[in-house]
Amino acid sequence: MPRKEWTDKQDRKYEHIKESLEDRGTAEKKAKEIAARTINKERARRGQAKTASPSSVKDMSSSRRGGLRSGTNRPRGRTKEQLYNEARQMGIDGRSSMTKKQLQRAVDRKKR
Repeated sequence: MPRKEWTDKQDRKYEHIKESLEDRGTAEKKAKEIAARTINKERARRGQAKTASPSSVKDMSSSRRGGLRSGTNRPRGRTKEQLYNEARQMGIDGRSSMTKKQLQRAVDRKKR
């Protein structure tokens, strides 16, 4: 899935991420998607991509984050901002007044 606008380093990083995920048991299709999203997010943060979502630009980079969010006692999953954006894309009414938990439920219900 490496794109021609990616640098050689980004191509190598994509392959490394994909292979690492596959070694941990992730399906090849899912591993490719995660690797591509990781590289594209970094490209957006650096201004190399044509479009960039606000959450891609504001959030700390995936390489810097590493695993910082994985071992904490706070609620896991998407941020309220990410859930809100997903709800907006799905056309869920009343999303602006919803709490994170309500957004989570509404988005999950709509996905079914």
